[in-house]
Amino acid sequence: MLKRPVIDVALSGPADERTLKVLGQRVRDEIAALPGVTQVELQYARPYEISIEVPEESLRRHGLTFDQVVRAVRRSSLDLPGGSLKTAGGEILLRTKGQAYRGQEFEDIVVLTRSDGTRVTLGEVAQIVDGFEDIDVYGRFDGAPAVLIEVSRVGDQDLIEISDRVKAYVATAQAWLPDGIELTLWQDSSRVLRDRLSTLIRNGRSGFLLVLLLLAIFLRPRLAFWTTIGVPIAFLGALWLMPALDLSINVISLFAFILVLGILVDDAVVVGENVHTQEQRTGERLRSAIQGTQEVAIPVIFGVLTTVAAFVPMLLVPGPMGQVFSVIAWIVILCLILSLIESQLVLPAHLGHGRSLGAVAELSLILVPILLILLFTLSPSGRVFLALVALTAILLLLLYRTGELTRIAGRFMGVQAAFASALERFVQEKYRPLLARALEWRYLTVAAGVALFLWAAGVIASGRMHFSFFPPVEADYVAALLTMPQGTPVEITGEAVRHLEGAAEKLRAELDAKYARGGQSQVRHVLASVGQQPFRERQSRTPQGLGRSVAGGAHVGEVVLELPPGQERGISAGDIAQRWREIAGAIPDAVELVFVSDLFSAGEAINIQLQGPRIDHLRQAADQLKAELAEYPGVVDIADSFRAGKQELKLAILPTAELLGLTLQDLARQVRQAFYGEEAQRVQRARDDVRVMVRYPQAQRRSLGDVESMRVRTPDGTEVPFSTVARAELGRGFAAIRRSDRQRVVSVTADVDRTQTTANDVLARLLANQLPEIIADYPGLSYSLEGEQREQQRALGGLLRAYLLALVAIYALLAVPLRSYFQPLLIMSVIPFGMVGAIGGHLLMGRSLSFLSVIGMVALSGVVVNSSLVLVDFVNRRRAEGVALDDAVRQATVARFRPIVLTSLSTFAGLTPLLLERSLQAQFLIPMAISLAFGVVFAAFITLFIVPSGYLMLEDLRLLPQRLLRRRPQPAPVEEPEAIPRTR
Repeated sequence: MLKRPVIDVALSGPADERTLKVLGQRVRDEIAALPGVTQVELQYARPYEISIEVPEESLRRHGLTFDQVVRAVRRSSLDLPGGSLKTAGGEILLRTKGQAYRGQEFEDIVVLTRSDGTRVTLGEVAQIVDGFEDIDVYGRFDGAPAVLIEVSRVGDQDLIEISDRVKAYVATAQAWLPDGIELTLWQDSSRVLRDRLSTLIRNGRSGFLLVLLLLAIFLRPRLAFWTTIGVPIAFLGALWLMPALDLSINVISLFAFILVLGILVDDAVVVGENVHTQEQRTGERLRSAIQGTQEVAIPVIFGVLTTVAAFVPMLLVPGPMGQVFSVIAWIVILCLILSLIESQLVLPAHLGHGRSLGAVAELSLILVPILLILLFTLSPSGRVFLALVALTAILLLLLYRTGELTRIAGRFMGVQAAFASALERFVQEKYRPLLARALEWRYLTVAAGVALFLWAAGVIASGRMHFSFFPPVEADYVAALLTMPQGTPVEITGEAVRHLEGAAEKLRAELDAKYARGGQSQVRHVLASVGQQPFRERQSRTPQGLGRSVAGGAHVGEVVLELPPGQERGISAGDIAQRWREIAGAIPDAVELVFVSDLFSAGEAINIQLQGPRIDHLRQAADQLKAELAEYPGVVDIADSFRAGKQELKLAILPTAELLGLTLQDLARQVRQAFYGEEAQRVQRARDDVRVMVRYPQAQRRSLGDVESMRVRTPDGTEVPFSTVARAELGRGFAAIRRSDRQRVVSVTADVDRTQTTANDVLARLLANQLPEIIADYPGLSYSLEGEQREQQRALGGLLRAYLLALVAIYALLAVPLRSYFQPLLIMSVIPFGMVGAIGGHLLMGRSLSFLSVIGMVALSGVVVNSSLVLVDFVNRRRAEGVALDDAVRQATVARFRPIVLTSLSTFAGLTPLLLERSLQAQFLIPMAISLAFGVVFAAFITLFIVPSGYLMLEDLRLLPQRLLRRRPQPAPVEEPEAIPRTR
């Protein structure tokens, strides 16, 4: 089961390694005991180990071997049950107890007993080090030694609940810690989630209020209230059904609710507006509700189904992107279906019953939900909210008693009536004549629309608008990930990490001088690691990072900066990473130095995988490719995946050794015992499994000369110099050999500064120029695009295939109610113009296109056909009633002007707060909202002019054969000759 990090706790201070580990273990155990917490791990704490270090001199002095020392430990340090005695007084257990658990207890173990009775103990021949495993791992938090307690969740455990409990524990645990030792929260995932949830909920509230006010102004307040009440009903129904689809409340699902907010009222607006029109005409509420709903039921139902069909491709996007967008698709589909049920059954019941309301009652229907939302936003707690509600209710009652509320309501209804009449005058005096002219010049009208479409296509083809697969998702952490060559001493890696820490301190001073607010630093904390890369490891646990290996060892390190939330720092994390990169400069001999500032990544921006049979060709081609990439402005963090292994001393046995009875196995075992060590036993100390290792002292394991000076023992106990029985050859192996399709591969990776260029632009130029030349220089060499580019190809390819199927489904859904093969094509002609609006919206907002923009355009395809479907259906109804073609088109289009405009504006209004959002948390969501918002508005314009013009053009084409036949010249009638009079 996948572990997902929740929060880390850094325990730091001026203490030794053992003290930090003991305190860290206590903190770990106490956090693990908290309710709901199951996964807690300790980082930067080396495992305990007892090292029995026997110098070569002691072995020679006493005639010992490592095997003898190991056997002595195993014989004397044990705890073995021996059965039981069943006596008359009861059962007595037998147990031999002599297990050593601490280093000093091993000193009394007898290693050698001589014939004169003297004994040699382990303490006399070896140094017992009760310490830590011989690995190079340590961490520093804000410059002080530290260990890290990592808390994770599995399954359906609640992230926010776990985080809150850990925070409460940290607040109380500080009391028992020694002076100078501190607990600090680190990488709190709940903070990111809370910030993004807060941003999206705020945008959702604002969008709902805008939709409500918009409908209240152009429709009756009573109608607007019952129309928008379907939104919370659909939301509550979707929340109730989400667990059945294994969906949870998170950033993506909340974005889906905001996305569908404006779309949800479309069907209700169409139904409510038609019922309102019927009621104005007949004056009968119940009959108007029934007839008005029935009249638009078929186009509304099939319109919602086309929207659902447009969101289905999101369910079929492969890879990690599909996991994100499938959540959006399911939420939207659930809300749409529930909204459709509400608009067809619940809304007519509300509109068809009840008595006429006065101005105060009408105003209250709008005022009450607005006030409740505002009070809830302003209230810090539930009690404050209830108190504010009570005070507001008292104030409204006082206003009503004094007659002031009646006067306000009268003015509001007057304003609403003025808006409604102004809209009606606009339709009759401005739009109707303009529509008549457009229909008269219908071919020119359609040609103008086609010209707009060609303009949008030209913008894309010319490269004026860049495309990036996935926009950066700002994180509140910036990390520098360092990889040195294999075998680099930990001291050199540590020095490089300290250099990065120093650059971070310079960066902190620079940022604080520019952006500090209220004395708060722009870099809150700094975590430095040597021997591990916890930040990269955390990234590898995400669905996008599964399968990526994370190396450990003395050659790797990282430095991570914690930043304030995006709205508090005034500078993006990407800009901070770029400035840190400039201050730090290049690290000598570094294999890879990558600066990461994104919360979410679909892979490396540039990842070119070279394949070939020869590793030397791969390395040379990779070096050339890196040099070419370095010439492109904005390309940073260039590296390759080739990792040379550590230096190796390859041992081989000499023929003279065989004469002494030595084998290669004997040589290998003795060398391993001396330098790696042999595990004599394991002891259990509390929760720790402690290995007992026998080996040379550390001072005799640091140079090549130590190998040359060791003695090799023959089977008869004779000691011979290493050089007389073995040969050592210095070389270097590979850290790892990567293969794909049975060929060796090396990947060249890089990132791009999106303010200067995009990965697509760089790769387009590289593939057209330098890369083919590099490949041609090495026979058998080939390449493929991996990382973000591969994900882009997979996602776009899968989306395109699913989108084509969705278009077929939309066509079929339109053909059923219209009973025509050509009218669905007329309605679907709005789809490209919706994309024109989406492209224009990106230009207007100064945004480049991304995969999210494309997803928005796909979803737009189902939304924009709704108004056209209802319009064409109304035209067909008028013609069925016997109205002439031109009059039917004009009447239907004028009648549908208000609902078409209202549905488009409501969708735009629902997304407007998100479009105007400046917080960094919401930036990656905006491209999809731009596509939907601007695409719907532009499609409304197209629906009001080009669709009716196209309708008449279809009729022209249908009647063209008849007109041609009527214009064909008829042959002149043949005159019969006059009758010749007969003569007698």
